[in-house]
Amino acid sequence: MNHPVVSREAWLDARKALLDREKALTRERDALAAARRALPWVEVTADYRFESEAGEIRLADLFGESSQLVVSHFMFGPDWEAGCPSCSFWADGYDPMVVHLAARDVAFAAVSRAPLAPLLAYRDRMGWRFPWVSSLHSGFNRDFGVSFDEEALAAGPVMYNYRETAMRGSEAPGLSVFCKDAAGRIFHTYSCYSRGLDPMNAAYQLLDIVPKGRNEQDLPFPMTWVRRRDEY
Repeated sequence: MNHPVVSREAWLDARKALLDREKALTRERDALAAARRALPWVEVTADYRFESEAGEIRLADLFGESSQLVVSHFMFGPDWEAGCPSCSFWADGYDPMVVHLAARDVAFAAVSRAPLAPLLAYRDRMGWRFPWVSSLHSGFNRDFGVSFDEEALAAGPVMYNYRETAMRGSEAPGLSVFCKDAAGRIFHTYSCYSRGLDPMNAAYQLLDIVPKGRNEQDLPFPMTWVRRRDEY
């Protein structure tokens, strides 16, 4: 690699200058997180039902004993043979964090439109254990902006990530957050999509600090290098 090489003293000067920028970003990130938590809520009144390992369940059941819920909108269409490689890249980090989230009153689940049997078979293949349910017979994915029917796609751009977007397929990634009050009412508090999901991928955070970075600039699509972890 053709890169400047300097003395330790010069490196320290450059590193300290960068540290000032990093601290500014940390402060801005904290402020943004606070603004995110301060967003108004929307009550969820639809009776969403899912197919789970325990049978048919409602959205409220995904909370378990927690009052907060994080849902990964995992791309796995009804007729797909396997889950999305990119969503799988993210999902490889879910299992270790579930127990920590639970300790802070947060439940976690993945939701996809594929039938339950393929979801569980794929979960077994990948060695995951996090809760995963099917929304095949529910409007959940559509209502939260991650699944699109043929008519909508044929009509032109669809609404994704809060703007009109030309989608290449019927499924898209996302993450949604919900809160349940003491009366059992459920509220939608936050959703993010596309690059908004970056912070949830620990591998990308590590790649961002190595000399070559993500090294995706010369690829036809940034994530074309990603494989399911048993396919490298």
